Amino acid sequence: CSAGIPFDGGLRCLCWKILLNYLPLEKALWSSLLKKQRDLYSQFLKEMIIQPGIAKANLGVSREDVTLEDHPLNPNPDSRWNTYFKDNEVLLQIDKDVRRLYPDMAFFQRPTDYPCLLILDPQNEFETLRRRVEQTTLKSQTVARNRSGVTNVSSPLKTTPSSLSEYEVLPNGCEAHWEVVERILFIYAKLNPGIAYVQGMNEIVGPLYYTFATDPNSEWKEHAEADTFFCFTNLMAEIRDNFIKSLDDSQCGITYKMEKVYSTLKEKDVELYLKLQEQNIKPQFFAFRWLTLLLSQEFLLPDVIRIWDSLFADDKRFDFLLLVCCAMLTLIRDQLLEGDFTLNMRLLQDYPISDVHLILKKAKELQDSK
Repeated sequence: CSAGIPFDGGLRCLCWKILLNYLPLEKALWSSLLKKQRDLYSQFLKEMIIQPGIAKANLGVSREDVTLEDHPLNPNPDSRWNTYFKDNEVLLQIDKDVRRLYPDMAFFQRPTDYPCLLILDPQNEFETLRRRVEQTTLKSQTVARNRSGVTNVSSPLKTTPSSLSEYEVLPNGCEAHWEVVERILFIYAKLNPGIAYVQGMNEIVGPLYYTFATDPNSEWKEHAEADTFFCFTNLMAEIRDNFIKSLDDSQCGITYKMEKVYSTLKEKDVELYLKLQEQNIKPQFFAFRWLTLLLSQEFLLPDVIRIWDSLFADDKRFDFLLLVCCAMLTLIRDQLLEGDFTLNMRLLQDYPISDVHLILKKAKELQDSK
């Protein structure tokens, strides 16, 4: 897997599911486990999207929701209304981010062949996520959750005219791939209130969903949403500390990992390390985004997927990512040694080399030279 998984026959999708601990090594257990997990995901949809949607839709009809016990202005934190409004804030933030997912590719705007029938049945009277977004005019107060660096200069490869950067909503009965991603992130946020949703998670779930939703095996492809949800949850369990601000300075937090990139660079290329130090180029200016988003914003999607083959296959779990970051620095060392602060910052925030095989080869050399 580390050397790059062939896409043929859905091999990559299968390997990723094993590497991310979704499928056990015992092949005989696969079909029963998949059935159980996919049923569980349907249950999440019913509890977190459909039931609240029914309660909201019934408001005009039934009296029970507008009694003194629970009403929109009820200040009690346990109030169903309070939860509903809080969820809407999170939903708006997710909606804003997923509408901009990989704007250079048509994939996320296209309708999925397997829309969620539980939700899209035209007989449904309940409020869907799509309707919630349309009806919620509250300005989202979640901007503070944005982590520094995640939104700084993105690669010119990824920029499109602003009119195209937000996806249109498809007609009723169809849903685009970005809407499926929105639902996955919303369910994740509901089930993980401690972290909920932080900007950048959309960049982590995107490549996973794309890989599973393009699986040549249609039996697996049909369940891309549920499978992506569980693989994303497992992946986040390993990298979620990067997203939690209060852990930034702990041993498991992002600051420690960024410093590790520099200490590894110091071992491998002291001249380059000293140059960056002398120019006061701190790792948080660029490595924050590289590490937190597993390089998903630095390269085009097929290349990100190739890098992730190696990352997921790393038995030490993402130690290899630090070496990839180091390799990226050493491969542009000549330009960095010549450049001034401004030029070097531009190079690092908009990385110039697009041949990921060269980068991975260099990272492997660094690994072997330990």
